[in-house]
Amino acid sequence: RSHQTSTAVNPMELRVFAERILFSDSLEAKLERVRSDFIDPLPGESIRVTEPVRSANLRFAAARTAPAMPHPTTFCNPEKRAIAHHIMANHELQALEVMAWVLLAFPQEPLDFRLGLAKIMEDEQRHTKMHIERAAAMGLKFGSLPVNGYIWKQSMEFRSVLDYLVGLPMTFEGRNLDHTLEFEGYFVAANDLKSAAMMQIIHRDEIRHVAFGLDWMRNLKPDNLSDWEVYVEHLHFPMRPDKSVGDIFHAEPRFSAGMSAEFIEKLRRSKSTKGNRSH
Repeated sequence: RSHQTSTAVNPMELRVFAERILFSDSLEAKLERVRSDFIDPLPGESIRVTEPVRSANLRFAAARTAPAMPHPTTFCNPEKRAIAHHIMANHELQALEVMAWVLLAFPQEPLDFRLGLAKIMEDEQRHTKMHIERAAAMGLKFGSLPVNGYIWKQSMEFRSVLDYLVGLPMTFEGRNLDHTLEFEGYFVAANDLKSAAMMQIIHRDEIRHVAFGLDWMRNLKPDNLSDWEVYVEHLHFPMRPDKSVGDIFHAEPRFSAGMSAEFIEKLRRSKSTKGNRSH
């Protein structure tokens, strides 16, 4: 009988992984799944870039030229839902690129942090693909509309890994703890159960991502500062605590991510002081 030859997959260096995502103009390369373990033998020198390399149709558009998120009442129209997925795909892609930037900008950080971040980046790749495929199923190809660079541009204010942890996992992904549930509801109301199920999957992942950010914020912060004190201290304007809250505040996923009751209550208050709805 014939013997099947086993092919060993070489481990992927974190630096190589980050450079592929940040410097490739191929979307396929940015989203290519890593089918091996990550290693970090040569973190290298700190590298900072002002923008990720992207194909021409995905470069960040001028301010106010990318489409706004359609109003939920229009989601009965599949074209509007496709635009929503297009926008969310770009959000996930930006998060992936910011994480690659963090690996290159802060090579001196603990190995466990860097390896953990790489695993979250694999989730971001998967989320981006999910939104791209869902938009395509409704007739909208990713990159056929202008995209903004808001998340990336805010992240360029990060001067430390604590800035990153507070800014992206705790604030942008923290806000997504609410948004994923909100959009799940919008899609259910539009009878788009595939999109709704997708948002529930992403919601569960976001809880893990926020937990990762919170754990490492606690690990790296000065002992004399509380969670809330270090959170507020490392937010750079225009980022504020209320930016981590959606239209409807959900405490449960924040408890699941490991936030204290005190921290959650301060977030809730930050939201109410902005005049938003809360429950």
